[in-house]
Amino acid sequence: MNRKQLEIYVHVPFCVCKCAYCDFLSFPGSDEMQKEYTKKLLEEIRCQSSYAKGYQVASVFIGGGTPSILEIKDMVSILEALKEQYEILPEAEITIEANPGTVTLEGLTAYQKAGVNRISMGLQSADDKELCYLGRIHTYDEFLKSYQRVRMAGFDNVNVDLISAIPGQSLESWKNTLKKVTMLKPEHISAYSLIVEEGTPFYDRYGGHVELDNNSMTVGERHDLMALPDLPDEDSEREMYYLTQEFLKDQGYERYEISNYAKKGYECKHNVGYWTGIEYLGLGLGASSYMNGCRFHNTIDYKEYLNASLIQSDTFNQVLRQDQERLSIEEKMEEYMFLGLRLTTGVSAQGFVSRFGQNMNHVYGTVLATLEQQGLMEFHNGNYRLTTRGVDLSNYVMSQFLI
Repeated sequence: MNRKQLEIYVHVPFCVCKCAYCDFLSFPGSDEMQKEYTKKLLEEIRCQSSYAKGYQVASVFIGGGTPSILEIKDMVSILEALKEQYEILPEAEITIEANPGTVTLEGLTAYQKAGVNRISMGLQSADDKELCYLGRIHTYDEFLKSYQRVRMAGFDNVNVDLISAIPGQSLESWKNTLKKVTMLKPEHISAYSLIVEEGTPFYDRYGGHVELDNNSMTVGERHDLMALPDLPDEDSEREMYYLTQEFLKDQGYERYEISNYAKKGYECKHNVGYWTGIEYLGLGLGASSYMNGCRFHNTIDYKEYLNASLIQSDTFNQVLRQDQERLSIEEKMEEYMFLGLRLTTGVSAQGFVSRFGQNMNHVYGTVLATLEQQGLMEFHNGNYRLTTRGVDLSNYVMSQFLI
């Protein structure tokens, strides 16, 4: 009997230091906090497993924060618990995010023995000054040493995360970052354009203003923040985006999603599953889930998560089933369209019929025709996909599919 596929995301919120642009649920944590969190996470892994009995796990992604900050034995215990409690397919993609300076050859070898087959490394820039502006705690040289350890441990599926349009960055310095990274020949590159998120120090500098009575910042920190160089202008940002496509294509990387590039056969299965509507279970603080047509998330309150008795049904639902929302058929269609349109292959017209029992043109005919006339979408090999201009205006295009 074929079981439904499931993806698992595990959140490790700890990091050495929070970057100035980061709005993820992450924070520095002591050794004691990490031990307490690992213990609670193992409890949740066991408690949540009963809800996944009808599924086979196609991918596991351990993200953060910086998962590689955990002690080796704690990470191995998490991986072993997942294998014990869930039916993970032999060919499943199992990824751990790692930041430079937090990985050792011993730890990487242990990860691999425990089933990890993909490492995602956060570099962001090959320019040390730009790394400093971002608030990163490593240099490019430290990244190189960590990358070398990953290869020495035997990993042959590695992603490198990059960010363009960061403070003080020029088109030439971005191209230099791309050159340096492609010389290392990672199998996958994620190249995102910086988004200034509300609630971050970068928002105070670039999206708003620094409040003089902001008690979370010292006078020195406010001065350092305001001393950061300006962001590249919008035209420069688009030039960087087009350069990324052209340069990486010349180096053998195909763009398969708006911001993701891979050597043939090395597309991130976990992300593709998310964009194509595979169900997912989130484990850990603040992790989001989508199962059986219902969307929900774990509490973002660290103390509430840590102190919860997950074996009690009331507490379990209160802590791990927050903001439960059963999606309507219209909402499912909307998600199918605006998540699928992130992929360069687009959304399958036949897949729409198979999933919803309705023809895509019956639901979105007018929208599709209008967007095609505007040169923002095209029909190719049975799929509707964004044109180059459509990618530039992707937020507008995707908003048109809200029913």
